[in-house]
Amino acid sequence: MIVLGIETSCDETGVALYDTSPWEKHAPAHQGILGQALHSQIAMHRDYGGVVPELASRDHIRRVLPLLDDALHEARLQLKDVDAVAYTQGPGLAGALLVGSAFAKSLAQGLNLPSIGVHHLEGHLLSPLLGTSVPEFPFIALLVSGGHTQLMLVSGVGKYQLLGETLDDAAGEAFDKTAKLLGLDYPGGAAISKLAETGQPGRFDLPKPMLHSGDLDFSFSGLKTAVLNQVKKFEMLGISDAQEIATFQADLARSFVDSLVAVLVSKSEKALKQTGCKHLVLAGGVGANLQLRAALNTSAKKNRFDVHYPPIDLCTDNGVMIAFAGALRMLAENNGSTTSGAFDIKPRWDLASNNLV
Repeated sequence: MIVLGIETSCDETGVALYDTSPWEKHAPAHQGILGQALHSQIAMHRDYGGVVPELASRDHIRRVLPLLDDALHEARLQLKDVDAVAYTQGPGLAGALLVGSAFAKSLAQGLNLPSIGVHHLEGHLLSPLLGTSVPEFPFIALLVSGGHTQLMLVSGVGKYQLLGETLDDAAGEAFDKTAKLLGLDYPGGAAISKLAETGQPGRFDLPKPMLHSGDLDFSFSGLKTAVLNQVKKFEMLGISDAQEIATFQADLARSFVDSLVAVLVSKSEKALKQTGCKHLVLAGGVGANLQLRAALNTSAKKNRFDVHYPPIDLCTDNGVMIAFAGALRMLAENNGSTTSGAFDIKPRWDLASNNLV
C-alpha cells in the first residue's frame, strides 16, 4: 500500500509517499520512504519573531501542490499509484490545518481513495521507527517541540497513555523566548544551542523547575523568567565591551540549556523506572538538540536503557512522519479511515483520545 502524507500544522509544508511493503515484511521501515518534499517558512516569519498564522496558511496554499509534484517525481510515481491519503488533522494552527485537510480530502475524493486524519504528535513519536536503531514496544516517548512537552507510554501503534506534560511553556517555546531575550534570531532553538556550546557551565544558578515535584509534569516559565532577571541585572551594569557581552550571553545560554536538559533527562529516567520500560524515544523538533541527545546517551549508559532518535531530518515537522503514521493506521482494523469528502480539524486534540480500539 502506498500512502500519501500531507503535513501543514504550523510553519512547514511537507508531502511524502510511503510504501508499507517493508513494514509488512518486517524489513527496516525507512526502506518504505519513496519520496518527500518539504518547505520551511522560517525565513518568512523571522521578521515577526514568531509564526504569523494567516501568513502560514497562505503559504501552505501556495506550496502544497508544487511539493506534491516534487515528491511524486522523486518517487517516480503518479497519482494513480497512490492507495490512500493521510493528513495532519491536528493539533496545530486552525487555518494551516484547514489547508492540508481540504487539499487531502479533495484529492482523495477525486481519486476515489480512502483518507485518514493523523494526530501530529503520533507522527513525531512513531518517527524513530524510521531510524537505524528501532525501539521495541512498549517504550517511553519524550515529545519535545515548540508547542508540546510530554512523556507518553507507547504500548503499540494507536496505544498511548499520557504520563506527564508541561503546565505552561513547552520546551521549544522556552528556547525561543530565551533566545529572544539574548538577542538571537527566530527560531531560537538551534541558535541558543550553538551559543551554549561556547559558554562556561555553572556561571548562573538557574532553577530546574519541578525537578523534585514527585510527578512527571514540567514547567518552564520560571526558567525563562530567571533568564530575564539575569539579563536585566547585566543591563543595569551598563557594560559596553562587546567581548564581555558575548561571554555573558554564551554563559547564560549554557546555564539555561543545562537546566532545561537536566529536567527533561530526570523526568525521563523517572518515567522509565515507574513503568519498567527499557526503551526511550526522543521525538519532536527539540529532539535535534545535541546537548539533550548527549545527556540522554550518558544517562542511558549509566542506567542501562536504550535511547532511540528519529533521523535528524525527520525531527522537525515533515510529510514522511504523517505518511508513515497514516500507513500504520491503515494497516490496523477500525482505523478511522473514510471515503467521505466531509472533514474537520482538531486544533486542540488529546493524543490518548485517538487510541485504536
